[in-house]
Amino acid sequence: MTWSEMQPLLTQGTIDTLYMVLWSTVVTVLVGLPLGVLLVLTDKGGLLQNTPVNKVIGVIVNIGRSLPFIILLIALIPFTTWVVGTFIGPSAMIVPLSVGAIPFFARLVETAVREVDHGLVEAVQSMGGSIPTIVRKVLLPQSLPSLVSGVTTTVIVLIGYSAMAGAVGGEGLGSKAVTYGFQRFDNRFMLITVALLIVIVTVIQLIGDGAVRLLARRGRTTT
Repeated sequence: MTWSEMQPLLTQGTIDTLYMVLWSTVVTVLVGLPLGVLLVLTDKGGLLQNTPVNKVIGVIVNIGRSLPFIILLIALIPFTTWVVGTFIGPSAMIVPLSVGAIPFFARLVETAVREVDHGLVEAVQSMGGSIPTIVRKVLLPQSLPSLVSGVTTTVIVLIGYSAMAGAVGGEGLGSKAVTYGFQRFDNRFMLITVALLIVIVTVIQLIGDGAVRLLARRGRTTT
């Protein structure tokens, strides 16, 4: 395959991959962030201590994290079809990508929030701060660098998931690699696809690291 033939395929594959990863990241953060915070709040000694609720959420998150993505992808075909109307294409893949990443991100959020100095929480409590105020003014701002790092890690995981999704009709670079590289024994196309994925991951990691350093520096100057 010549470069002129490869270029539109690689361009479309990159667009589809970024589309899937972008929207699944948005859904993952919107659901996984409150879920992770809730895991901390309902834990023993938490502001909303509730052991049954914490155990149920923890079990659900652990099950979601333990399932291999390719199995989850296939198992969610009926649900994906019900939500989107089809289980094939970039839009359809947002559903399993999000479901697969939410438990992973929720645990990262839990870890980040637990690192916040409990003394700050107690100080806001002593001034009559409500739980929503503590979450909004203390827990999230103080854990922001770790949360951004968690988002970066999650995006990179989603890129890997999206490549696997390509094997079952998800489009993206994974689909192009399977269809035009593996099935046609075109090693050059395969290598270029892998190189593109590496470049995307590297750029995202650099952006994420830069954002974390900026937030950490800003945090030091304000304290």
